[in-house]
Amino acid sequence: MAERPPAAGAAANATRAAARSFTITDLALEFDITPRAIRFYEDVGLLTPQRAGRNRVYTQRDRTRLKLTLRGKRLGLSLQEIKQLVDMYDSPSDTTQQLQAFLAVLAEHRRQLEQQREDLEVTLAEIAQHEARCRSLLAAAPDRPAAAARPPRPSRARRVAAAG
Repeated sequence: MAERPPAAGAAANATRAAARSFTITDLALEFDITPRAIRFYEDVGLLTPQRAGRNRVYTQRDRTRLKLTLRGKRLGLSLQEIKQLVDMYDSPSDTTQQLQAFLAVLAEHRRQLEQQREDLEVTLAEIAQHEARCRSLLAAAPDRPAAAARPPRPSRARRVAAAG
């Protein structure tokens, strides 16, 4: 029995994978997201599944777009930015425009993150100052139990009896 050469088998697998369809459950399980999230991405226009009756049928293209969408979200991109980039992914022209747009989006995102990091560093420095001040006040405070700081309050019955 003759075996197929590995290249032919890989090509056949790639063809089958390209023709493969997915259900909303398949994609939700694969990417560990909810079907509701996938439907939301449809509403935004990131995914356009075909219909088989009432069921959604996703293609390899939809799967790739979902994967790119989730990657963009991990990078902190807005859905509008992700849609713009994913739509360029589908364009038949060369990728120069897509790469330039992606670089611009990444540069803006980097600027925002650097500003957030600067803000966090300032806030952490302020917290360190407050912590140091609290520690110095505690070190200078006399040691006394909290209960000894004020005399016990008489019970309501004693207060009524003393007033009467």
